[in-house]
Amino acid sequence: MADYNPILSAPQGANKNPKRVGRGSSSGLGTTAGKGNKGQQSRSGGKTYIGFEGGQMPLYRRIAHKGFSNYPFKKEYVCINLDQLEAKFDNGATVDKEALKEKGFISKKTDTLVKVLGNGDLTKKLTIVVDKVSASAKAKIEKAGGSVTTAEAEKNEEKK
Repeated sequence: MADYNPILSAPQGANKNPKRVGRGSSSGLGTTAGKGNKGQQSRSGGKTYIGFEGGQMPLYRRIAHKGFSNYPFKKEYVCINLDQLEAKFDNGATVDKEALKEKGFISKKTDTLVKVLGNGDLTKKLTIVVDKVSASAKAKIEKAGGSVTTAEAEKNEEKK
């Protein structure tokens, strides 16, 4: 143990030589190379797929798949409350996605949907351009003298 240096090498016995299978009967791992006699596991490429049940009808095929999943169509919104806008924005400011990215409300990398919720009070006159606004938030913003424009309202106007 005199030449053992913990910085340069692994502890003694940590690194073992790999098993060298199929190298003669005297090695102890010759002939069948530790795979036993015959059968699927002894063959080359003798693997099965995930969910294989030995030829029995697999569970994922026995159970009926019913129903509808909305997962591919779901939309996730970043929710921002009025008290947060009150704290970060000045009077007369425009609150849109770019401004929210600058203030750190939403990630700069992703294109997210934004919804303003009505928690807290608003005393500043803000122009808000986001994807959605709750009814209570809209009432509080308009009461403070601000204006609200949503993506849904713009789409509805384009349809008409």
